[in-house]
Amino acid sequence: MARTKEFDPDAALQSALELFWRRGYEATSVTDLVEHLGIGRASIYATFGNKHELYLKAMDRYSEGCDPLLLAELSQPGPALPAVRAVVRRFASESTSPESRSQGCLITNTAAELAPHDPAAARRVESSWEHLETLLQSALVRARAQGELPEDRDPRALARMLLVLLQGVRITGKASGDAARVRDATEQALTLLE
Repeated sequence: MARTKEFDPDAALQSALELFWRRGYEATSVTDLVEHLGIGRASIYATFGNKHELYLKAMDRYSEGCDPLLLAELSQPGPALPAVRAVVRRFASESTSPESRSQGCLITNTAAELAPHDPAAARRVESSWEHLETLLQSALVRARAQGELPEDRDPRALARMLLVLLQGVRITGKASGDAARVRDATEQALTLLE
């Protein structure tokens, strides 16, 4: 007879996500995970695989939580440019908040820590960035079609610029927390949408 799990795998994954997000991949040991999750090492391995597999599952969970919010913000009916501006300003504001300064964005953190040498993590980072870029591009295409954005503006290039800006905002906010620097850069970039 198979033993039943004595813990909630979904809650354990969420707890692992929070620990990895706060500390990073390298700074989180399996012992840290055992203590933080309150489950045995064997249960972690049996349920999630090794530490790396657990981290990748945590990244997937993180992305699943962020994507619906962005989709809702950028695909609402009506004018599209105000929604794009609001998303960019939200990222900027969040990046210098005390909570974001301590944790940052898990995708951005992973891009800096693991992506250069971890192909599986790099694929997830790229997938997340492609998704954000696609959402931004779709909103900008809509904005151009509605006459909000001049015809000579390239929605794809603008979406890519905004993606790079948002990642830079996340890094700058986490590293320095200089709200004026982040705000000024964000507002300057948004002038390209006029």
